[in-house]
Amino acid sequence: MDATTPKLKDRFTYGDYLQWQDGERWELIDGVAYNLSPAPSRRHQRMVLALVHQIFTFLKDKPCEVYIAPFDVRLPETDEPDEQVPNVVQPDIAVICDPKKLDDRGCRGAPDFVVEIVSPSTSAKDQIEKLDLYERHGVREYWIIHPIDNLLTVRLLGDDGKYGRPVIREGKGRVAVATLPDLGIDLDAVFAV
Repeated sequence: MDATTPKLKDRFTYGDYLQWQDGERWELIDGVAYNLSPAPSRRHQRMVLALVHQIFTFLKDKPCEVYIAPFDVRLPETDEPDEQVPNVVQPDIAVICDPKKLDDRGCRGAPDFVVEIVSPSTSAKDQIEKLDLYERHGVREYWIIHPIDNLLTVRLLGDDGKYGRPVIREGKGRVAVATLPDLGIDLDAVFAV
């Protein structure tokens, strides 16, 4: 199965997910399971490191924390217990500024800032299913990095709870992170890897 192929069952929960011991990584979006195998490319991982280095350095004396996959982000529909949560994703990069959302399992609730670096097998999921999921659950800023096309797409959550028009930039120069004032990401350093 590729990364867009659902596991064989209609719907799953985080309780089901915790029982899987097959050594593979999965995500649940509205209860549908998506396999994250195979591992990302070497360039993908180097881009994650280049971004995280800049974010981590900026956050050193701030209350927000940055995490990289594998890191479970549980997005409950209401206040259901963890075992019934139908959404569990592993963003490439997640920044969480509310410490009450963090626990030993990862994050429960929307991160403030999420970055996904697309690969051919995850492109549609990152730009359609995850975009919808992150919008519904209140991820304030969502970046989609397109390494092959050398592009960055930025989505910001408006006061109406919807993502506004996407901002699409070439992968060069500096770009501000709206949810982390005073942080400018050097895209040259990210795309040059």
